[in-house]
Amino acid sequence: MNTFLWVLQWIMAAAFLISGAVKIVRSKEQLASQMGWVNDFSGNTVKLIGTAEVLGAIGLVVPALTGIAVVLTPLAAVGLVLVMIGAIATHVRRKEYQIVVANVILLLIAAVIAWGRFGPYSF
Repeated sequence: MNTFLWVLQWIMAAAFLISGAVKIVRSKEQLASQMGWVNDFSGNTVKLIGTAEVLGAIGLVVPALTGIAVVLTPLAAVGLVLVMIGAIATHVRRKEYQIVVANVILLLIAAVIAWGRFGPYSF
């Protein structure tokens, strides 16, 4: 199970690192063509969401790899669960149900990581 959790952590870290970095680097106008939801938020809020995603990605792997403050790994997973709750609410409001399915899957994976690392498979 530990190996399975590590695989999930790396996959989630890669996905959120890329997603978050794009939100940080690109302007709101550049993102709007692919991510219509950004029009519902200020540019600073989009950057904040991207920053939360990047920090969550880092928190999923770096503390466990270094052995320093390994409790940050499950906390990062919980943080990503919260980000996904916000994403689900936004996409439901916009009636973007296919994206909601992807958000639910990411939420469930983050929840499994949090459960495993807080519980029976902590470091």
